[in-house]
Amino acid sequence: MQKFYVVGIGPGSPEQLTPQAREALAQADIIAGYGTYVKLVQPLFPEKEYLQTGMTGEVKRCQLALAQAQAGRTVAMISSGDAGVYGMAGLVLQLAAEICPEVEVVPVPGITAASSGAALLGAPLMHDFAVISLSDRLTPWEKIARRLKAAAEADFCLVLYNPRSHGRPELLARARQLIMEHKEGEQVGQTPVGIVKNIGRSGEQTIVTTLADLDEELVDMFSTVFIGNSQTYIQETPAGPKIVTPRGYLPQDNGEQA
Repeated sequence: MQKFYVVGIGPGSPEQLTPQAREALAQADIIAGYGTYVKLVQPLFPEKEYLQTGMTGEVKRCQLALAQAQAGRTVAMISSGDAGVYGMAGLVLQLAAEICPEVEVVPVPGITAASSGAALLGAPLMHDFAVISLSDRLTPWEKIARRLKAAAEADFCLVLYNPRSHGRPELLARARQLIMEHKEGEQVGQTPVGIVKNIGRSGEQTIVTTLADLDEELVDMFSTVFIGNSQTYIQETPAGPKIVTPRGYLPQDNGEQA
């Protein structure tokens, strides 16, 4: 059976491309993807044939790539992070069922920004967390707002994907306001916040701040934003401030006296 790989390439650095992902790309005759992501893997596989489209060209890209698979060629469709987390895996599976059900779609996991960004910040996701995209291109803002409110009220740690772009610069400010309104406690403004920019790429940067002091102007479309829960704190280390969310192993983590 002809295989069609949907590959998560991680943040972008070769060191964070998994061996399974590297092997899938090596087996492919054609590597398909958004132009920015194609540029990240081209130096590793310069001999490959590439198929690329721009932003908002996802459906066309999948259709072209599936046609190549139907013609007997092995294709790898790439996504940044994990292909099954806001990536291309779902769309490929949907279209393959209509266009070429005889082709086997093989999702290959990658390191998503929640994991790679959290590692740079310390340990902000040691307890229950929710990942929410602020992009309203495919999801109505009203639905995003309901999810933000529910997660804030439930005291989840939060990871915000697509937090701010040129076309939607106000969404992070709106999300921040919703979160502050629906989190419990008097010290909501002191909730730790981490911003990670260009994870695994040139210009990688981490910023540790609080919900009250969050400067939306520091956030761009290449940023991921982490917001702690009521137990999360900022720890000073020789490498700079880190964000820690206790898991509950120590007595004081549960509000008890050691």
